[in-house]
Amino acid sequence: IREHHRWALFHEPRLFQDEPPEWLKTWEGDGIIARVHSPKVAELLLRRGIPVVDALGIIPETGIPLVHVDDREIARLAVEHLLDRGFRNFGFFGITGVNWSERRRDACGDFLSKAGFQLSVFEETHFSQMDRHWEKRADVLVRWIVKLPKPAGVMVCSDQKGIHLLEACRRAGVAVPDEVAVVGVDNDEPLCEIAIPSLSSVWPAHAQVGYRAAGLLDRLMAGERAPAQPIFVSSGSVKTRQSSDTLAIRDQNLAKAVSVIRENACLGISVDDVAARAGLSRSVLQRRFRQQFGKTIHDEIMNVRIRRACHLLGETDFPLLDIAEQCGFSHQEYMGAVFRARLKKTPAEFRRTARQMDSSNGA
Repeated sequence: IREHHRWALFHEPRLFQDEPPEWLKTWEGDGIIARVHSPKVAELLLRRGIPVVDALGIIPETGIPLVHVDDREIARLAVEHLLDRGFRNFGFFGITGVNWSERRRDACGDFLSKAGFQLSVFEETHFSQMDRHWEKRADVLVRWIVKLPKPAGVMVCSDQKGIHLLEACRRAGVAVPDEVAVVGVDNDEPLCEIAIPSLSSVWPAHAQVGYRAAGLLDRLMAGERAPAQPIFVSSGSVKTRQSSDTLAIRDQNLAKAVSVIRENACLGISVDDVAARAGLSRSVLQRRFRQQFGKTIHDEIMNVRIRRACHLLGETDFPLLDIAEQCGFSHQEYMGAVFRARLKKTPAEFRRTARQMDSSNGA
């Protein structure tokens, strides 16, 4: 709204179980952004004959254009986060019958399968009678956790379920993150920070979903045709907290190499430097590193530099030249080439997106 022109807004918070509001049947507005949570709501919105954008996406084939987080990208970030920490056993805790959870589950399994690993899945029914019987539900979850080969990395479909998993680990006597590392989704800071231990979480682009939904609604109200396919908004990053802040690496030389990379990647360290500090020849370390992590030492050095650059782009006003130097890139143009190749956007574009997300979250 600030970037384009003024809208007169009407906002009414509602619960999913509420009936569609009576006022909607005769409302004289020009467009609607909605959480379409039932076929009945979808039918009523379509009958109004005005542009509508869905920002929820739980009802398939409504005919209403959808803007939503990219569940596949969310899963990729979680999987890479756990793979980077050396885990070789994986689990997913989700909700059966809920499409966004199932998309994250399926994508998680796909990424792990391509990397040569299997996924153990545990799912609960949404809004079931069991929701009133936490003790019984926790017992079933505990049994699944106990059976997981360890150490294991577990992706949870949402932060709310992450709290449940951490409590079940405590009941099972399973140490987090040493035996089971946990990554949730939503980066709900109050939930993540009160969790014991604090919960790592994928930060989806919820603010960008709102921004893109408003932009689409603006175009629809101007007469543009609705897109044939949903608009999926890529996620931001993983906010690492105690629940996954560990390395599941039994090979001490590899553990040393990873530690050296994380501490020195932005200081211009080379592959030869890492090998020397890890106490192995370059060829032996390269072979072990690729076998353990499925990537090269140079790849990991670049990953650490990119993560640091993303943090500085989002959290500071440092010029791009300074950020490139602080992150170990030989020059600003090289950093730009790496961002375009790996993130499909320039550093400046990444900064703008991060600022828009922060602005919306702060509001």
